[in-house]
Amino acid sequence: SVERVEGSNALRVEVSLSLARRLPSLLARIKNLFDLDANPQLIEARLGEDERLREMVKRHSGLRLPGAFDTFEMAMGAVLGKQMSVTAARTIAGRITEAFGEQVETPNPRLNRASVSAASLSQAGVADLTRFGLTGKRAECLIALARAVADGEVRLEPGGDVEATIVRLKGLPGVGDWTAQYIAMRALRWPDAFPHSDLGLRKALGETSSKRILEIAESWRPWRAYALMH
Repeated sequence: SVERVEGSNALRVEVSLSLARRLPSLLARIKNLFDLDANPQLIEARLGEDERLREMVKRHSGLRLPGAFDTFEMAMGAVLGKQMSVTAARTIAGRITEAFGEQVETPNPRLNRASVSAASLSQAGVADLTRFGLTGKRAECLIALARAVADGEVRLEPGGDVEATIVRLKGLPGVGDWTAQYIAMRALRWPDAFPHSDLGLRKALGETSSKRILEIAESWRPWRAYALMH
């Protein structure tokens, strides 16, 4: 379990002794999930120079970028959540996990499945997923993503060639720029990821022109993902 330490800028992590040998990997994933390697002061100094962001940065000082504990699970959620309500996406994700996730035993009876792996989902057919409520095209997209990750064509790991990964993601059926950039932001931990077509961003800036949004965001580099969160 992970919880915030009251009165302190710290997290408390409790780990089962059975995971002792996996502790380094586990802590690395937790750092990625909570963006613990970020330097908020450095980021805020740059973003605070912009009049549009200055008050937001002051109001939410210390803001970090949500990452992912399991990068494929996060990418799968990005595909499922596009043009779908959070509730519907969560329901379908649960059904897929029940069908394709490895069964595990834990002290909590509700935690009985591991996250779905790319290798497992890559074996699915379109009909296997449409029965859970997905459209045929969305099912094809999810299977293509799983196969690309399982085959090593797409590596959802921080520290890799982000630009090349985005190109490969956009080459998959049904994956557009928004989805690829969002995956880069959270799974690849790319601080300059920028899904500029995001509806919330357009509303916040009062802009509808993609060209104009990209021009505005140019001064936010290399922290555009943090600016997006603000």
